[in-house]
Amino acid sequence: MGYPMAGFLSKAGHEVVVYNRSGSKAESWTRQYGGRSAITPAAAAEDANIVFCCVGNDDDVRDVVFSEHGALNGISPGGIIVDHTTASASIAREIHVRAAEKAVGFLDAPVSGGQAGAENGQLTVMIGGDPDVFARAAPVIGSYAKAVTHIGPTGSGQLAKMVNQICIAGLVQGLSEGLHFAERAGLEAAVVIDSISRGAAQSWQMENRWQTMVDGEFDFGFAVDWMRKDLRIALEEASRNGAKLEVTELVDRFYAEVQAMGGSRWDTSSLIARLKK
Repeated sequence: MGYPMAGFLSKAGHEVVVYNRSGSKAESWTRQYGGRSAITPAAAAEDANIVFCCVGNDDDVRDVVFSEHGALNGISPGGIIVDHTTASASIAREIHVRAAEKAVGFLDAPVSGGQAGAENGQLTVMIGGDPDVFARAAPVIGSYAKAVTHIGPTGSGQLAKMVNQICIAGLVQGLSEGLHFAERAGLEAAVVIDSISRGAAQSWQMENRWQTMVDGEFDFGFAVDWMRKDLRIALEEASRNGAKLEVTELVDRFYAEVQAMGGSRWDTSSLIARLKK
């Protein structure tokens, strides 16, 4: 997702230096958008006003931020680190503390909208951090986002993304069951969806995924592996704060079944596949 997001920064007129653990991707980006690439996160962060990070999980974030060649060792005092990774609230708070020791601002800023949202500059960004840091970074983040919202103090962005994934998990399972029921009942899915999508059952998932779900096509974005990573983070947080996530726990087990079917890289709408097996 970082590739198109950085592209929008360049198109907006910002001077962009990119780093990717696969150097060929960084080189491809510079050929397409200009700018230049760096050999380490620290080198990319030198002289940068804002450093954006979008990787896989907590360990990846620690590596690109805290390691010997990490961004925190390259960025100057007064700069800002913005982490778009969907990670834990605890790693966000850890970065905030260590960044503050260097007079560097930090925002945890996970995104929603998937690959399509990134490619179209239509991401939704949920942000935790100090209000003054948010105010400085928000206009730049707006280069690739349709909604940039300050949720609260550090960690709040990650917690809000957990809410997002909890809601999506239950919604996709409900849509899967509804489509499966319609098929078994002998109803024409297109007619049913045209009707109920005009009422209270309407959702983005329904409008954009019902047809591919019926057709058994699951190559449209956010992978099951990543969804299970996100749900694990939410369930671990719930174990700390006492939230009851009964449906989320169930759907997580369903996604494990999809993985066992060979669907690790299928998109999240593939929950319907386990109902059809």
